[in-house]
Amino acid sequence: MITNAIIDLALDEDLLADTQLVSSQSVHQSTASESKSRSSSGTVDLTGSLLDARTVELTLGSRATGIYVGAEIAPLILARVAERLQRPLPSWDPVTKDGDTVTNGTIIARLRGELPTLLAAERTLLNFLCHLSGIATLTRTYVNTVSGTRAVIRDTRKTTPGLRMLEKYAVRCGGGSNHRLGLWDAFLIKDNHLAFAPMAELVSRARQHQPTRPLEVEVDNLEQLRECLDLDVDLILLDNMPVSMINEAVRLSAGRCQLEVSGGVGLDNLRAIAETGVDYIAVGALTHSSPILDLGLDY
Repeated sequence: MITNAIIDLALDEDLLADTQLVSSQSVHQSTASESKSRSSSGTVDLTGSLLDARTVELTLGSRATGIYVGAEIAPLILARVAERLQRPLPSWDPVTKDGDTVTNGTIIARLRGELPTLLAAERTLLNFLCHLSGIATLTRTYVNTVSGTRAVIRDTRKTTPGLRMLEKYAVRCGGGSNHRLGLWDAFLIKDNHLAFAPMAELVSRARQHQPTRPLEVEVDNLEQLRECLDLDVDLILLDNMPVSMINEAVRLSAGRCQLEVSGGVGLDNLRAIAETGVDYIAVGALTHSSPILDLGLDY
């Protein structure tokens, strides 16, 4: 399961005792499969080992207002830590669901288990949950800003390496929509493709290759838009266009094709873009520039 591989890589940063693995040479040689094979003899929390294995209850809570994400991944993290330490699995009692709004003081979940196990899981748990909740929170801000228009907020492939599926899930929890998951699930003909073959030829090849696959073409100007409107495409991406040009693009398309805006989008111009009547607005900042949501695990 890809999520477990990601969790293992994150836990390796905290729980590996083999000092050879921190040398510049061996860091580049370490792989996910190697990390999965680590036994408990290679796992240590130096400070946590000073404490006895008493059973305690910790509370996961919010210290700020935002959208929470983490109910699915948190139990997996606890399970991987317990497995590494060869200790009993802590319990995870959720109070808040993914996509719920939290405020300062909201109780998200209660955790009960052996103290060293919970402390060994704490930072990895918070790293994931704070990051994903931050993405959902920023997404909700963008979604609320375009409320009342037809525009749908979508993410991009500008994601943290290895975390794409989790980050795109967080976007959905915030009320946004996903664009392509990768290079495999839709055609997107961009400027670097058009530099080597004509637009019409690439569209024709795509339709012949996989006729039912979604097909989108990126255009930089109105001349390209006019050419694209005469082709068999599902969606046209208006790249880095000012609002005045986007308005003209909507007029020219006259509903013949769905339009998406990407590039140069921020909260300062988002509403104006949405009010042009475009169908989608792609925002890379949702995943590459979202601040965390401050969560804490306390006794």
